[in-house]
Amino acid sequence: MNEELPTAFIRRRLGSEDAHYGGNLVAGSKQLEIIGDLITELAMRYDGDEGLFRAYEMVEFLAPLYAGDWIEAKGRIVSVGNTSRRCDFEVWKVGGARPEFSESAAEFLDEPVLTCRAIGTTVVTKPNQRFAH
Repeated sequence: MNEELPTAFIRRRLGSEDAHYGGNLVAGSKQLEIIGDLITELAMRYDGDEGLFRAYEMVEFLAPLYAGDWIEAKGRIVSVGNTSRRCDFEVWKVGGARPEFSESAAEFLDEPVLTCRAIGTTVVTKPNQRFAH
């Protein structure tokens, strides 16, 4: 089988409502929420069903995120079992606020910063797999 496995992508700005700690720091759980959206999209693309996020195999938080940051999150299915789909994820900071210049100053980074890396598995039961592979 030489089927191309799906990928998913999200770009978004983290707002003040995403800040959870002092200094406008965003909790790591926000990145996991975004990864949850990616894995749902991957299951929908591959199986026509949202699936159920079964487990994280690995999660690494590598750099902080703050309210005002722009991120890009990427996910891809890397292997497929009978009902399981193993996926890799990355979250990158691509821009952010620059309050030292003004309240509304912002800019994109010359080099994105990897803030989170994860591996997780979703499960789509056989009766819910709508696409033949």
